[in-house]
Amino acid sequence: MGKFKVPHTLTLLFGMMVIAMIATWIVPQGFFATETLANGRAVVVPGTFALVEERSYLTPWQLLTAIPRAFAAAQDVIFFVMILGGVLAIARATGTVDALIGRLLERFGTRPHMLIFMVIFCFAMASSFIGTAGEYIPFVLILVALCKAMRLDAMTAVGMTVAGYGIGYGISAVNPFTLLIAQQIADIPILSGWPLRAAIFLPFVLIGFHHVWSYAQKVIADPNNSMVKDLPCPLGDKHAVDYPKLTIAHRLILASFVLTIGVVAYNIRVNDWYLYELGAAFIAWGLFVTVIGKVSADTAAKKFIEGAMELTTTAMLIGVARGISLILEDGQVLHSLVHGMSLPLSYVGAEAAAVGMLVIQTLLNFFIPSGSGQAYVTMPLMVPLADLLEIPRQVAVLAYQFGDGFSNMIIPTNAILMGIIGIAGIPYGHWFRFCLPLMIKLMLAASVVLVLAVMFDYGDDVQPVELQVSQKAPATVVVTK
Repeated sequence: MGKFKVPHTLTLLFGMMVIAMIATWIVPQGFFATETLANGRAVVVPGTFALVEERSYLTPWQLLTAIPRAFAAAQDVIFFVMILGGVLAIARATGTVDALIGRLLERFGTRPHMLIFMVIFCFAMASSFIGTAGEYIPFVLILVALCKAMRLDAMTAVGMTVAGYGIGYGISAVNPFTLLIAQQIADIPILSGWPLRAAIFLPFVLIGFHHVWSYAQKVIADPNNSMVKDLPCPLGDKHAVDYPKLTIAHRLILASFVLTIGVVAYNIRVNDWYLYELGAAFIAWGLFVTVIGKVSADTAAKKFIEGAMELTTTAMLIGVARGISLILEDGQVLHSLVHGMSLPLSYVGAEAAAVGMLVIQTLLNFFIPSGSGQAYVTMPLMVPLADLLEIPRQVAVLAYQFGDGFSNMIIPTNAILMGIIGIAGIPYGHWFRFCLPLMIKLMLAASVVLVLAVMFDYGDDVQPVELQVSQKAPATVVVTK
C-alpha cells in the first residue's frame, strides 16, 4: 500500500463541513430554552431540552452558501491577520526583524532550550492572567525566522507559541474570558481555587516544554527529522549570514511594538477591545514604523500589500473553518450534541464523571470554539450535574478550563490556531501529528488532577450553602468577550 497522504488543509476543512452537514441529517435536532442575561449574553436553561417537532434538512446548496457566510462571520479575524501581515512586512523592510534575530542569536544561539522554555512560559503566563491569544500572531514570523537561524524549523516556532497559548488558557489564574465567566455561572467566588491552579502551572508548562524541546533536539541532530522538511519556509530559502546591528531606530521600533502589545492587552481587559481595535492599533504602529524606519510611502504601501497577499491562504482557512460550526448551528444539532454527551455522566461515579466532563468539554470545543461561548452553553448544564453527583463545582470549572484550553491547540475550528499555522506555512495535517502526542500527555495529566481534586474535595469550601438542582438560570455574568 502506498503511503497515506494527508489532504490539503482546505480540503480537510471542507470535508469536515460536508460531514457536519450529514450529521444534521442523522443527529436528532433539538434545543434548550435560553435566557438573556443583563450583559446581553444568552445562557441555556438546564432541563429544558426538547426535540424539534419537524426535522429540517440542510441541502448541499445551503452548505455552499455557508462558506461566504462563514467568511463574513470570521471577517474580524481574517482582516486582522491580513493587516498584521502587511504591517510586519513594513517592519521587516526596516531591517528590525533581522537585527533582533541577530541579537537573540548572540544570547540564545547555543542555548535553544532556554529560548523554547522562556517563550512557552511567558506566553502561558500572559494567557493565564489576561487571556491573550490573537496577540501572539505577530510573533510567529519572528520566531520562525529565529528558529531557522538556529537550525530549527517552523514547527518548533509554532509549537512553542501554541503550547504556551493552550496551557495558559487551560491552567488559567485569572483569565477574564473563561475562568471568571465559568465561576460566576457556577455561583462560586471568582478567582477562588487559585492555589491548586498555581501549583500545577509549572508542571504543565514543563510538559509542553519537554514535548517541543524533544522534537527540536531531533531536528538539530538531523534536519531530515523535521516534520516540515518537505515544505517551503514561509520566509523563503535565503540564509542570512551577517545580521545588521541593532540601531537606535530598531530599538525604538521594537519598544513601540512592545508598547502596542501592552496597550492592546490593557484595553482588551478594561475597554472590551478586540480584533477591530487590535487591527487599528497595529496600523498605527505600522505608520510609526514607516516614519522611524525612514521607509518611503510608496515602499511601505507595496510592502503592506505584499505582506497581506502572503496571508491570503491563511485567510481562506480561517473562513472555511468557521463554516463547520455554522453548519451545526443551522442544522439545530449543536444543543443536541451537548445534551447527548452530558447524559452518560449521571450513571458513573464522581471521579469518572469529572474526567468525563473534561472529555465532553474537549469535544464540544470543536463545535463551540469560543471559550466564553462554551461556558455559557455548557456550565449551566454541568453545574447541576456536578451537584447531583456530589462533585464540587470548582472541579466542574476546572474540567471546563482544561477541556477548553488544551483543545484550543488542535481543533481546526479555532481561528487563532489556523491563523498561526497558516502564517508559518504548516498544513493542519502536519500540525495534528505534532500536537496530538502533546494533547494526550496534557489530557492524562489533567485527568489525574481532576481525580485527585474530587478525592480531596477541591473547592468544597466555596460550595453554596444550599445546593439546588433547579431550572433557574445562572447568576448574571458581567465579563464578556
